[in-house]
Amino acid sequence: MSTTVITGIGVVAPNGLGTEAYWSATLAGSSGIAELTRFDASEYPVRLAGEVPGFEPAEHLPSRLLPQTDHMTRLALAAADWALEDAEADPAALGEYQAGVVTSATLGGFEFGQRELQHLWSQGPGFVSAYQSFAWFYAVNTGQISIRNDLRGPSGVLVSDQAGGLDAMAHARRGIRKGHPMMVTGGVDSALCPYAWTPRMGTGEMTTVAEADRAYLPFDEAASGYVAGEGGAILIAEDAESARARGVERPYGEIAGYGSTFDPPRGSGRPRGLARAIRLALADAGLEPGRIDVVFADADGRPQEDADEAAALNEVFGTGGVAVTAPKTMTGRLGAGGAPLDVAAALLSIRDGLVPPTVNLTSPRHGLDLVLGEARSMPVKAALVLARGRHGFNSAMVLRACA
Repeated sequence: MSTTVITGIGVVAPNGLGTEAYWSATLAGSSGIAELTRFDASEYPVRLAGEVPGFEPAEHLPSRLLPQTDHMTRLALAAADWALEDAEADPAALGEYQAGVVTSATLGGFEFGQRELQHLWSQGPGFVSAYQSFAWFYAVNTGQISIRNDLRGPSGVLVSDQAGGLDAMAHARRGIRKGHPMMVTGGVDSALCPYAWTPRMGTGEMTTVAEADRAYLPFDEAASGYVAGEGGAILIAEDAESARARGVERPYGEIAGYGSTFDPPRGSGRPRGLARAIRLALADAGLEPGRIDVVFADADGRPQEDADEAAALNEVFGTGGVAVTAPKTMTGRLGAGGAPLDVAAALLSIRDGLVPPTVNLTSPRHGLDLVLGEARSMPVKAALVLARGRHGFNSAMVLRACA
């Protein structure tokens, strides 16, 4: 069976635009969570978010794409460009239909949709953009990345909330195992507009704490919910032999294992599925729990969800048996972009031997060996990334250093 490696990374994150800017800020514990600026949230009970800074679409994309794309898709297109550049990859050189795209999505292009609804109700149907037919759609990032880079191989989109980022990467690995040498994968999300903000608030899952450094505190006694953010990562996955043949000397790492499960309804008496997803990923990678150096936690930020994740980790690894980190405390939860960004961080940890910190926690709970305050210097040969989605999705992925 072929080995899938990651050869390129493109990042758009609230605490850094570009991979190295994000990584430097994350290792330093620098947060991108602040008061919303994309719309006036002063009358809303939730006013904090992780916004990608300094992104000017016209500096990164041709003018013809701007009228037809949501902010989310613009971020995704830029990240894909950077990932392909980082991989020094020319998909056209592989031959037609050889390279494909699989991304994850959560909400779609809500900001574009809100603007067109405003046009409809204030000016009439003749003022609604024809691009509304696809600019909002879950699969739009996959489609636009495919068109822009002439990627005609197998393509798709996975919609399973935060878990979708790992599901998309696993689907890309399947494409490579079926004989396609390269897949563009990952996820980028953005929905920082009233049309998306209002239903999110309706779930009661977001924190209403107004202080940025006290709002999103997963695994802490003061945990009160999560902060939403935008951004994510696009990655280039390749067959290892194909990458080697085109001159790639040192990939970031290998997608070594993957597992996914679905939770039963609460109150059913049946166990939740995260621990089983972890065990499936470890078995797929051929690794015992003791071989995992660090876990990048899902880190929901709600007390019960944090307790459930910690219980799963302590069940599989033993209490305090593995280093655990949640760098998303510096970005917020990014929907479909969150897990790919954690995958990027895990691969950079493997590269540099540095595990980024979890910030702002003052009263950690659950007996986890959390990396707190500052980055931890340690060899990282294998990392586990966890992601969960609303309504019961669980996914786990093992990243391993290349031999």
